[in-house]
Amino acid sequence: MNKRWAIRDIADHEEVKSLAAVLNIDPVLSALLVSRGITTYDEARLFFRPDHRHLHDPFLMKDMERAVLRIEEAISAGEKVLIYGDYDVDGTTSVAVVYSFFKKIYDHLEYYIPDRYLEGYGISFKAIDYAAENGFTLIIALDCGIKSVDKVDYANERSIDFIICDHHLPGDKLPDAVAILDPKRPDCEYPYKELSGCGIGFKLIQAFAEKNDLPFEDVTCYLDLVCISIACDIVHINGENRVLAHLGLQKINADPCIGVKILMEVAGKGNFYTISDVVFLLGPRINAAGRIGDAKNAVALLIATDEEEAKEKSLLINVQNTERKRARPFDNR
Repeated sequence: MNKRWAIRDIADHEEVKSLAAVLNIDPVLSALLVSRGITTYDEARLFFRPDHRHLHDPFLMKDMERAVLRIEEAISAGEKVLIYGDYDVDGTTSVAVVYSFFKKIYDHLEYYIPDRYLEGYGISFKAIDYAAENGFTLIIALDCGIKSVDKVDYANERSIDFIICDHHLPGDKLPDAVAILDPKRPDCEYPYKELSGCGIGFKLIQAFAEKNDLPFEDVTCYLDLVCISIACDIVHINGENRVLAHLGLQKINADPCIGVKILMEVAGKGNFYTISDVVFLLGPRINAAGRIGDAKNAVALLIATDEEEAKEKSLLINVQNTERKRARPFDNR
């Protein structure tokens, strides 16, 4: 295979020299930073020392107020709420984060992962029928839904509201949902556009926690799952994603949730994980649940509060991952 190298030129060599002097670093490292748009001391500090204080205000996202208010109304009225997400890593981690957070404060809650082969990607009519038949009046859709205009219309006809949390590009028309959280919608002024689907779910629980005076630790305890989604969905690891990935990777290595801890043990590596380890050791196992079997097993593992239950699910997922590798030997994710 012939490769074509594109050598990036540093347009402003004075910026390189200036930054090297300010940071007291080698000009080569300074040039790398400048090539990434980092030209000041403060920008470099943010790059090298990401901190939770660098996270954006979740209420800067269009419709966040409406989303939080609708969830508060549902909880106050005792409505049944369905947490919906896709069968891939981003979708299952999204569901695990949002479900686990709200389950601690509210009981009338379930999660739903569509069957990869019977329902396909995104929101399905079958899921909406399931919600209607079982008395759900609010669906929180994660990592999908931004183009599901017909599905949301169908849900509205069945008196089911939707909150959509998506990170994909919208179509010409937005669904008629109660709230649509997606930084890529043209009327959203949220300062960072490249969050994963799980990242959008994280901003939702961050906003809810702020509005209801819940401890920040009730939100940050899910950063390991957010990091897994960022790594495995191959979104940009810059800006807010870099902060989330950095903090999440710290949690993976120091204090992972039970499901991630057991999955790490099954993967067979020590307790120091890099982003690449997350992509190639944890991601494929989570993905395998939806490709070979039922992706609900992945969610069950990630929300587990009991080690024995987590071990049972992780062993099943590991077997499915082995089957996946046999079926698709060149598919590493």
